[in-house]
Amino acid sequence: MIKKIFLYTLFTLILIVGGSISIGYYFLQQFSTKQMQVTAENQMFVLKKGTSMHQLVEQVKESKLLESAYLLPYLCKLNPSLSSIKAGTYQLHPHMTVEEFLQLLVSGKESNFSIQFVEGKRAKDWLNVIQTTPYIQQTLAGKTEDEIAKLLGIEGSIEGWLSPDTYLYTADTLDINILKRAHMTMKSNLQKIWDNRDSNLPYQSPYELLIIASIIEKETGISSERANVASVFVNRLKSKMKLQTDPTIIYGLGDNYRGTIRRVDLTDTQNPYNTYVIEGLPPTPIAMPSLASLEAAAHPAKTNYLFFVANGTGGHTFSTTYSNHQQAVNVYRQLSNSGN
Repeated sequence: MIKKIFLYTLFTLILIVGGSISIGYYFLQQFSTKQMQVTAENQMFVLKKGTSMHQLVEQVKESKLLESAYLLPYLCKLNPSLSSIKAGTYQLHPHMTVEEFLQLLVSGKESNFSIQFVEGKRAKDWLNVIQTTPYIQQTLAGKTEDEIAKLLGIEGSIEGWLSPDTYLYTADTLDINILKRAHMTMKSNLQKIWDNRDSNLPYQSPYELLIIASIIEKETGISSERANVASVFVNRLKSKMKLQTDPTIIYGLGDNYRGTIRRVDLTDTQNPYNTYVIEGLPPTPIAMPSLASLEAAAHPAKTNYLFFVANGTGGHTFSTTYSNHQQAVNVYRQLSNSGN
């Protein structure tokens, strides 16, 4: 009789335990398919290095992502593959489940962010962009452009030496590392273009080609004009004529430029970028040139153009003689006056 009672009791306990395990398993499976409370399309979740499962539970609770966050450790015990979470910055998406959330943390696939460096902008503009872009670790604050150039291994000015593009990065990427990528891209592109340049160009080095490309970039935003603009500067250099290009003056004026080039600016011998006064090229590039401007500098159109002026409709009128150029200037002035 005692034996029967024992067996009955044992059987009952097994049923209870087995039933509890089954219920628990079912409950955790249901929990794993529960949706996280993600309220924004680009909501980020930052998991710091060394975060424990207990700390993860507290972080999820504080972020109001999941009311029953206390069940996360139990789910991870049920499925150990979900417990190896990795530090990083992750982008959550609406309707993701608890299991998908943990799988994301385990995958280590951090969210990629992007920063765009626009052609034609100056180094100082790019440094302002990088300093105000989120999720970048700032190490260059307070450093001068010359100091940053040295960190990049650039001799002289940083101007012109960074390639315009959109760069992807993960959270806490160093600002200097992004600039290194931009510099290496420009350095590589410039060398390839220099090696394949047209013959008989009046450049003594890849750097001189870079300078001309930066001026082309500032002179026109129309793709079909770049080769013609390049031809004007090449023809002027070959003819020992001054470049006489306004963007270089503006660059040299810096913060003193007020939107108009004055007569005194055209004769200013103290401005090393005043190409109305200096012979040849300015000392450095004046902007970050695009790949298209580099190609135009390396392969200018075969023309006799020596002048160009805005035509009032967004493009330019090119001329081979000064008299024709003056006529084009008069036409532009008439259009400008009629517009006023």
